[in-house]
Amino acid sequence: MSKLFEGKRILITGGTGSLGKTLVRRLLGGSEGRPARIVVLSRDEAKQHQMRVDYHNLRSPTDEVIYDNFHRLLQFQVGDVRDYATVEMALRDIDIVIGAAALKQVPTCEYFPFEAIQTNVLAAVNIVTAIARQQLPVETIVGVSTDKAVLPVNVMGMTKALQERTLISAQMKLPHTRVVVVRYGNVLASRGSVIPLFQQQIAAGGPVTITDERMTRFLLGLPEAVDAIFKAVREGRRGEIYVPKIGAARIVDIASAMIGDRGIPITTTGIRPGEKLHEVLISGAEAARTEDCGAYYAVKSILPEVDSDPIVCPVEFSEYSSDISPMSKEQVSELLESRGLMASPPSHGEVLA
Repeated sequence: MSKLFEGKRILITGGTGSLGKTLVRRLLGGSEGRPARIVVLSRDEAKQHQMRVDYHNLRSPTDEVIYDNFHRLLQFQVGDVRDYATVEMALRDIDIVIGAAALKQVPTCEYFPFEAIQTNVLAAVNIVTAIARQQLPVETIVGVSTDKAVLPVNVMGMTKALQERTLISAQMKLPHTRVVVVRYGNVLASRGSVIPLFQQQIAAGGPVTITDERMTRFLLGLPEAVDAIFKAVREGRRGEIYVPKIGAARIVDIASAMIGDRGIPITTTGIRPGEKLHEVLISGAEAARTEDCGAYYAVKSILPEVDSDPIVCPVEFSEYSSDISPMSKEQVSELLESRGLMASPPSHGEVLA
């Protein structure tokens, strides 16, 4: 099998986030070939600086570490995906684009919906427009989406749904660029997930708060999230939404497993605005145009001009929801234990599992 990223020039938007850092680490590992260039585009210069320092294994770095940025395999570009000129410049001489930049906290997006639109939707518009307008030779775009984009009830989900449709519909305007979207559930212990919150509450002696004992969520580790992106780059067809087959769990079981025998109480606070009891990765309407691809599902575009290939292996479900066969308490404990997520959170407040 050919090395997927050998000699490729890769742009990762939002590359300083949890997913972006895991992506960069895997790409630098070279298991799928050695890229010619990895460009991290984000607006957080502090996180970029820390990534650069970590990459060079420097103990006492000075500002000089920034110099020669564009002569290195791992390059950093400070800029905002919401700015067209920045995106256009970043896309020059790029083969693969992985769009990981997002506003993804539900309450933040509810209070600042226009900001969510600019980051989650306009960024996709900028990428597509720049490639089409400048006729850039980008081979593949991978958009990173979420289960909240399915039957959305909050601004975050609505904007991610629009991001998906923006990218997929752009396939008609980009005949030489393959566009694929990867959609999955909550990433274990990434920023904004429930696990760091539970860790902090347990460390403080409790109580551990959940919103509803019936609530379920899909769970995916960061390594598996990266695997899904790599799989989409290798096998995804034009205009598809790639959905990995992943487990789900009750939030109360996650809390109980992390508490263990500590005797810390669990309190129920009630569902928050914009929150669902269960998440859906593939809706009933999408199931009719979804193909079973083994470890993944491929949702065909709603636009016949984008994908008219017949479905070879149709799915048997009417909806892919987190409340269908969630993991047992024992399975949840095993999963968290295998990821090292039973311990206290690190000092910087972010766990990369």
